[in-house]
Amino acid sequence: MSEAVAAGPGTGSGPGRTDAPAPPGAVKRWVLGARPRTLPAAVVPVLVGTAAAHPRFSSAILTGVPSSRAASVSVVHGPRHLPMPSGAWWLAAGALVVALALQVGTNYSNDYSDGIRGTDDARVGPLRLVASGLASAAAVKRAALASFAVAGLVGLMLAWATSWWLLLVGAACLAAGWFYTGGPRPYGYAGFGELFVFVFFGLVATEGTYYVQTEHLGGGAVLAGAVAVGLLATALLLANNLRDIETDRQAGKRTLAARVGRQPAGMVYVACVVLPFVVVLLWGVLALTGVVQPGGPGARTGHTGWVRDALVLLPLLVFPLAVNPIATVTGGAEGRALLPVLAATGRMQLLFGALLAVGIWQWN
Repeated sequence: MSEAVAAGPGTGSGPGRTDAPAPPGAVKRWVLGARPRTLPAAVVPVLVGTAAAHPRFSSAILTGVPSSRAASVSVVHGPRHLPMPSGAWWLAAGALVVALALQVGTNYSNDYSDGIRGTDDARVGPLRLVASGLASAAAVKRAALASFAVAGLVGLMLAWATSWWLLLVGAACLAAGWFYTGGPRPYGYAGFGELFVFVFFGLVATEGTYYVQTEHLGGGAVLAGAVAVGLLATALLLANNLRDIETDRQAGKRTLAARVGRQPAGMVYVACVVLPFVVVLLWGVLALTGVVQPGGPGARTGHTGWVRDALVLLPLLVFPLAVNPIATVTGGAEGRALLPVLAATGRMQLLFGALLAVGIWQWN
């Protein structure tokens, strides 16, 4: 995935003269190369998975002593271990480091692989390190491998603390990050980028975060949250690929948008933005009507329970932020006119994820 930053033309310093903007400094160029506007895709699933793993009203969080509510078997989450004591929150921090390192490593890998292929020679979007000449291909490759190494090292610690099966998941994540645009047959060039983003930045990241803190996979609300998170991460990638359809086609990069065309890909973007709100609305209705409850049917009574049920609808407050990017995409905008869509999608994803995490945490 890449970041959208509109780089305006330089201002002229004399008649008939236009100067290019000054290149970023040594540190800033690497920060920009990490594409910070894509980092919500890494942060949000960790927030949601952690909120699901640590019920707000469980005394186990504060004291390590299981509460009767925490000990119940949830029809929403399925069988699970008791919430871990407060000292185990380092697992959540570790999951966040792994997610961020994988995202940054993927971004640098994308910069390196596209740069050496010449895909970025005619970019509509922001500056790239290799294509712009601000960093050598070898240096960007080293940055990608260093980021992946951090993810691997911290992931190894999480596997040691929980289950060695996580090593297989971690290896799959590292491979997905590198082969998105790297290797002889990158899947991002074959139109499978959106599918892998949905799986790894939605299902795997959310369920993986939940697993390292409970040693169980989550069902129900956890899975619904993972789907919502994955759809918004997919929308983030689509916003980028919609913008780059023409340049990607010229470079032989057959993304989903380049394959199906501007209008169908735009409709997929709209679906990926709208469906997470539909998921939340459906979940809220089921919670308010008592069809799903964290402790099982009839586990909660009284006004306080209804208030907590209503809090699962908090992400719906973010929907107004979806109006402008949807209008831009459905209005037929192309190229540079789509630059604001990626930034708007990233903001929407982060706020949606934060409110979804609050809703899950309070509802558990």
